[in-house]
Amino acid sequence: MEISVTVDRDGVEAVSEIFERIGSGGVVIEDPLLVDEYIQSNRWDYYELPPRAALAVNKVVVKGYLPEDRRLAERLEELKEQLNNLQQYYLPGCEARITTDTVAEEDWANSWKAYFKPEKVGQRVVIKPSWEDYHPQKDEVIIELDPGMAFGTGTHPTTAMCIRALEKHFQTGQRVYDVGTGSGVLSITAAKLGAGKVVAIDLDETAVRVARTNVEASGESHRIEVIQGNLLDVVTEPADLVVANIIADIIKVVSPDVLARLVPGGLFIASGIIDDRAADVREKLLADGFKIIEEETSGGWVAFVARSL
Repeated sequence: MEISVTVDRDGVEAVSEIFERIGSGGVVIEDPLLVDEYIQSNRWDYYELPPRAALAVNKVVVKGYLPEDRRLAERLEELKEQLNNLQQYYLPGCEARITTDTVAEEDWANSWKAYFKPEKVGQRVVIKPSWEDYHPQKDEVIIELDPGMAFGTGTHPTTAMCIRALEKHFQTGQRVYDVGTGSGVLSITAAKLGAGKVVAIDLDETAVRVARTNVEASGESHRIEVIQGNLLDVVTEPADLVVANIIADIIKVVSPDVLARLVPGGLFIASGIIDDRAADVREKLLADGFKIIEEETSGGWVAFVARSL
């Protein structure tokens, strides 16, 4: 059973502790103002949310999960009693409203795999999950992938636009930096297209581990080096091409470093930009000394291909 307690913001921590005492292994906290803070500060571009007006409330939902067994009724009564105590003695006037719903127990680590199928995302590149069978057509490049807990199945519009740009502009033997590699899908794509050397970089330890596993499985570990590090701080040699599927503000931050590490005439493929930030990013790339040679929009996202001058 999913138990949702809608509570004033001051009561979130107390309600979370109550859930822990009655046996919920953890809680989900849905705080609309926290989401709004991320949107306002432009720190989070990956969102699909209701209008901002719908977020302007001082209520937070705390969700806990309990098995529907013989102890469920007892635990629900304990929850109600402790919430009443909270309202009467500790946080007078604090509203706490309970709703319940029955949800199917699932293997959350694997159930999403049912929706990840082989997909052709470019003219030649096909993304194939490791657990699916696929018979390639002539000239198709197969990228076998298990994204695990890292972002990047290759089928999201931001990633697919990068893959199409690589197909169109990449030249055999080039040196590539993949900034914010995630699952490693773009590094593997570059290697399969004939890169001489690819350096995949991510700050997140989980992403680095997943990317290394995928690179090893792809048979391209002789071309791809996966490094944990912050943006381009960990590389010094000039590259022919840099690809970054991240967010608008980080692209703006890394743009001067990309220019400094590209050979003259090198390319910067930048994606992960929501459409209302595109003008901002375009202006920064031009100001830093890039010439934008291509722009693609897909599903509310924008990707740029820029050439260093």
